[in-house]
Amino acid sequence: MSPRTRVVVLVAAAAAVAAGAVVGGTLLQTRGQSTVARGAIVKPRAGYPPLELDFGVRADAQARALAQAQRLYNGGKVTQAASIFSRYASLEARIGSAFAAWRKGGGLAAMTRLADESPHSSLAALHLGWASYWAGRNADAVAAWTKAAQLEPDTPYAVDAQDALHPDDVPGLPLLVTGLEPPAALQRLPAAQELAALAGAAAKPDARARLVYGSALWNLKRPLSAERAFESAARLAPHDPLARTAAAVGAFTKSDPVRAFGRLGPLTGVFPRSPVVRFHLGILLLWTGDRKKAVTQLRLAAADGPQTVYAKYADALLEKLGKNGP
Repeated sequence: MSPRTRVVVLVAAAAAVAAGAVVGGTLLQTRGQSTVARGAIVKPRAGYPPLELDFGVRADAQARALAQAQRLYNGGKVTQAASIFSRYASLEARIGSAFAAWRKGGGLAAMTRLADESPHSSLAALHLGWASYWAGRNADAVAAWTKAAQLEPDTPYAVDAQDALHPDDVPGLPLLVTGLEPPAALQRLPAAQELAALAGAAAKPDARARLVYGSALWNLKRPLSAERAFESAARLAPHDPLARTAAAVGAFTKSDPVRAFGRLGPLTGVFPRSPVVRFHLGILLLWTGDRKKAVTQLRLAAADGPQTVYAKYADALLEKLGKNGP
């Protein structure tokens, strides 16, 4: 996965990712595999386990180097990646080295040691899950991913662990469209500074600023922090369908999607002609695999607000879905 170089991604890019995820399926599905196996231990998988390092808004030299190494590794240039990983002693680099040496043997043992040394790290637990899975130890993989999802739930690694545990769902957090952007001056800042500026703006009683900040956190796969920002925005603007919708979507988890649906569904009655509610209800349905109902909600979103950003992206998703089966 390529690192995020900006805090706030364009809605168009997010929509493209979402549509692509619907078409491509999850990492496991593209390999014709599943976390559900007949036995707890099966034949080891071929090739190398996937590496999922996320550097967020970091732009330091090591983060840039390790991001490059990850691209090389996931692109099949393992030897080149290994030479970069070997230069650093961080947990990310050591995991990269363990995975790059996978075919030499001992990769699972090395990853187990790293996880034992970092018992509170979702990063370590996530990759122990991938190492276990690639070694054919399915039950151990599920246990490690479950731990990764629980240890640091407000991190990209917990989100990635949820993806591994739910391979039939669209990967990542649900697409969230606000139509809001930070001031242009902030968008020209380095990502870490932009995020800090957004946090400062969100410290004021400003629902819009909190929605923008929450969206940035959501795009960085920090769901709990994002949810808190959305909740505070909804408290400031209880009659705003966007704020209420964002708070509902922010409650989504793949392990317990009912919580988000239970909050978003009733908003169709509170805001009966609001495309933002219908669009995101369609997104949640899409993320949990109910394409038929998702299509219905996306069509309603397009009809209720034909000139809105929600209609634009609903139409784009409907077109993608139409080209790739019901």
